[in-house]
Amino acid sequence: MDEIRSWVENSPYSRFLGVKLERVDAAGARLVLPYSDENSNPGKALHGGCAASIGAIGGQVVARAVLGADAGPCHTAQMQVSYLAAAIGEDVVADAKLLRKGRELCFVGIEVKTTEGKPIASITNTVRGRGSAASADTYVSAGDHGESDPGVMGPHIGSIPFIGNRGIRVEHMSGGTARLVMPLLDDNCDEAGGVHEGAVLALLDTTGAMASWAQSGPGKYKASTPSMQLQILGPPPKADLVAYGRCVQNDNEIYWSDVEVADANDGRVSARGTVLYRILQ
Repeated sequence: MDEIRSWVENSPYSRFLGVKLERVDAAGARLVLPYSDENSNPGKALHGGCAASIGAIGGQVVARAVLGADAGPCHTAQMQVSYLAAAIGEDVVADAKLLRKGRELCFVGIEVKTTEGKPIASITNTVRGRGSAASADTYVSAGDHGESDPGVMGPHIGSIPFIGNRGIRVEHMSGGTARLVMPLLDDNCDEAGGVHEGAVLALLDTTGAMASWAQSGPGKYKASTPSMQLQILGPPPKADLVAYGRCVQNDNEIYWSDVEVADANDGRVSARGTVLYRILQ
């Protein structure tokens, strides 16, 4: 349990967020994320990437506790995030519960709430312990068209505190497609020096949102991410990342965008998913 606590609280990314492990046992875990302006969107709203991050951390904590140290390295093979409400200037807690343990897979449910009990996000994770299995060579992303048009909104995305703290930059955001890059900053890493899964989720979430805005065009609209589904194909690399987003469908105020997150050096995909985004016009 001391190793698990060290992984949570000494990983630069989770330490930057301020995540604390309050409890962990064979049945589940509780984590606490105090409010911080550094983790927010405008208006003191907790960034969705933070809620997803604490869910990913909670899932891994439970898996590491029940699978044991020899099962590592662990990674979140699949994750479903449903965003239920915004946390506005509020501390949040994540209660992670073991749903089922397999030989190398753990199924974990995580409920993220404010300390007053308001539901913020409901998350299900499938966490894999790789153990002695050799690392797989993931497929290489086809990339995109290579255009570099950040549009009207792109240059301003980095002014959002949580996004700016990740070093995320918009290279392209036009015609229903988006390309974002995230450097290998210390504050984006886990204890082993690779990109933390939470930072990967933040990049994927943001890229899906930007692809949706690239489809709708800018305006004084209200927007949010109701949900996202994703897979992390293995422990994220020690490298800068690039994310490619493409809006594949929109229906009035609902937008579906597919995203690939790849190593910026060799193009190998480390995560992929679909972001459901809502823009109220």
